[in-house]
Amino acid sequence: MDNEIIEEYNKIKDKISKEEFLEKMKLMQKDYEDVSFMNDLDIARMVVGTYIDEKNDSLSDSEEHAMDKIAKLETGAQNLNVIGRVMGISNPRNFKTRKGKAGKLCNIKLADDTGEIRVVLWTENIKLLKNINEGDVIQVNKVEVKDGYRSKEIHLQPRSTIETLSSQDYPDLPQYSEPITAINDITPDTEVNIIGRLIRIPSIRTFERNGKEGQVTSLELQDETGKISYTLWNKDTDLIKTLDLKEGDSLKILSASARERNGEISLSHWEGRIIKGDFEVPDFEEKILKIGEAHEIKDVSLMGIVTKIQDTISFERADGKSGSVKSVEIADDTGSIRVTLWGDDTNLEINKGDIVKITGGNIEFDEYASSGYRVNTNWNTQILTNPEDEDPALIELLKEYKNQLGPIKIEQVQEMEDDGEEVDLLGRIITIYDPREFQRDDGTMGIVRSGDLADETGMIRLSFWDDKAKTNLEIGSPFQIENARTRMGLYSVELNIGKTARVIQLDEDAVGDLPSFSELEEMIYVKKKIDDLEEDDRNIRLIARIIDLQEPNEFQRQDGTPGVVRNMEIGDETGAIRVSLWDDKAELMYEVGDAIKIENPRVSFRNDQIELSVGNNTKILSAQENDLKDLPSFDELEDIIYKAKNIGELEDDDKNVKIEGVLKDPFGNKILSARCPSCNNRLEQTEDEYICDYCGEDVEKPKYLLMIPARIEDDTEEISITFFAKLAEELIGMTTDEVAKIIEDSADEGALEGKVEDLNGITLKIIADVSFDEYNEEIRLNPKKILSKSL
Repeated sequence: MDNEIIEEYNKIKDKISKEEFLEKMKLMQKDYEDVSFMNDLDIARMVVGTYIDEKNDSLSDSEEHAMDKIAKLETGAQNLNVIGRVMGISNPRNFKTRKGKAGKLCNIKLADDTGEIRVVLWTENIKLLKNINEGDVIQVNKVEVKDGYRSKEIHLQPRSTIETLSSQDYPDLPQYSEPITAINDITPDTEVNIIGRLIRIPSIRTFERNGKEGQVTSLELQDETGKISYTLWNKDTDLIKTLDLKEGDSLKILSASARERNGEISLSHWEGRIIKGDFEVPDFEEKILKIGEAHEIKDVSLMGIVTKIQDTISFERADGKSGSVKSVEIADDTGSIRVTLWGDDTNLEINKGDIVKITGGNIEFDEYASSGYRVNTNWNTQILTNPEDEDPALIELLKEYKNQLGPIKIEQVQEMEDDGEEVDLLGRIITIYDPREFQRDDGTMGIVRSGDLADETGMIRLSFWDDKAKTNLEIGSPFQIENARTRMGLYSVELNIGKTARVIQLDEDAVGDLPSFSELEEMIYVKKKIDDLEEDDRNIRLIARIIDLQEPNEFQRQDGTPGVVRNMEIGDETGAIRVSLWDDKAELMYEVGDAIKIENPRVSFRNDQIELSVGNNTKILSAQENDLKDLPSFDELEDIIYKAKNIGELEDDDKNVKIEGVLKDPFGNKILSARCPSCNNRLEQTEDEYICDYCGEDVEKPKYLLMIPARIEDDTEEISITFFAKLAEELIGMTTDEVAKIIEDSADEGALEGKVEDLNGITLKIIADVSFDEYNEEIRLNPKKILSKSL
């Protein structure tokens, strides 16, 4: 036991042992474990109080030492009885104990002819207020005096009581008066009582100060002379719920603190009291301003239907703290206006088509707004979504407008003729490509990502910019796109999805009649066979197998940027076609024999034949099981596409013919061709330097093309043939780099002539195309694949 508790025990040591005293303390501690103001010394004093009457053990019964007046009270005094007049009663305030349990706290302002003191009542004492009002003379019994925040305070204990006394018996106590001040007569730095009607209850907002989070809201009150805000801080915001405050209630506010800020006077709730009753105040008649009548004015009420929503934008304030802002547009039958929301209000659940009531907003001039004005909200603005108790006629009118706000169909967008039109769409992501970084004119980096959206009326190209490019966009998922802007593309209208646009992923039960992903694919893409393709075909789908696949080749574009291209050949039962895979598509992991689905390739006519180009605008996928029912196997395709012919039967437009013959006269004196690494054109050598006639620049290290010219013959005839690049490497059994090193080291272009001549007489089985050599006026073979070689 510490010394103070020992002193308390010594008062009753002749009546109880120390062990019994500690045991009683322990039991009482359990009884009062949720009373935050009770410490071990308070518990000890309560145990002592059950054995002796402290009044008999006070310092003295003499008038000199009696604490019978407020001015005489001393900190630490216990079991006192104090008489005074109630000059004020606060509303009970909620709090949490150290163990997280709920408690209540209330203050009484008590006065006598010597001074004034605050009386603190805790959870157990709140019930004593039931029959006490301002102006009553009371006696508080068995209380303790403690040091408070500003001065001494009287604290009630669990055993304390309050008695109501007759005012006539205490004529010397100060009189209580309750003067009511008109709102327009309130002056700063005063404490006033007012009666007014509650006309607005804004939402409770959070704030941070000194690392702690607080809450605040400002009620709007009105009497016959004007309006004023009444601010509740932190736990006092609970009064809205505990007093069941509603707009339209008549209230009496006692002991409100008035202050002036930015030229406006407001009230704050500190030690005051809110009394809900039937007081004489004018009924409130709210005026809803028509949006078309907007002009610069403060504290207005508007109501309209939400026609546009922008995503929240985060920013950093001058003090380094983060902030957020969001814009919505509302409209009524007279016009539309932009509403700016700040802070917590950006988290409000507001959707396009909702009816929103703004109370306490300020209309400001805005040169960028189509109406010339905007509504700026503040922390005292009330924002209600889909209010029920409002003008029924206006609500019905706004609901009719909702039917006009739905997203439009893609075919309607494609009929638009101007850039910058703002539209809303609902559809499924059909195609989505990887984000791509780019540099703007001002040097900053941006991100763009392309994709296609489809509904039952068609498909449209979307470009997602910067933050929108980071949205999770899964193929097949339904999205609602809001505030997208039209852009006139080369062939059709496209849409930009930028900062002011919204990308909203929908649940399947919210898409209405939107077709499924597979249904949309069938609607959008025309399925074609290879033999049916025509130049400039669009939105086509091919199901085919890879019958040849070459290695990727890197190159440099004219603007200096690097590129990659990879060629492959695909086939179906109608024929075969060459496909060029560009950049990212060149990295796709496919193998010869794989069945693939290509959607929306570019179809062009090149080198007297139809070819396909697969870039960012094309989707290439593995074919699914249901795609393969009409597609032959790889072996079947080889038999269909690769027609075996004798050399004597060849014609100058034959494609994919299978030739078997003996290699003759392979030429090995000059098998490397120096090429420009930038443009791949042939280089001219001047002494020890290479010059590209096309680029006009000296080339320090050329790129080499390996080539082996020869002839091939069978029983019917012979024909010229030249093997290039990979086929030449396969034929000679060496890589181009290995060949180049031998020739460079020996400085002899014919260093491998003997090795090439060793190929004379081998039997080859190849796949090749036939072309006409105008210079020699003969047909020749362009080999595409070596099927086998043998001696």
